[in-house]
Amino acid sequence: MRYLTMEQLRQMLGGRGRTTIYRDIEAGRLPTPTKIGGINYFPDHLVFAALKKLDPKPRGGS
Repeated sequence: MRYLTMEQLRQMLGGRGRTTIYRDIEAGRLPTPTKIGGINYFPDHLVFAALKKLDPKPRGGS
């Protein structure tokens, strides 16, 4: 299992702001972070599952 930092999560979400990410967490659209050593980390498998749930359509060419 890998953990994403807030900055990595922001980049993954196209530069979304921290406040918007925390609103998404409150609304249940993103997983709650895990605090390790005073820093919040997001389990990548939970983030990917949440994103897939929000947009279940496969992306592809053509």
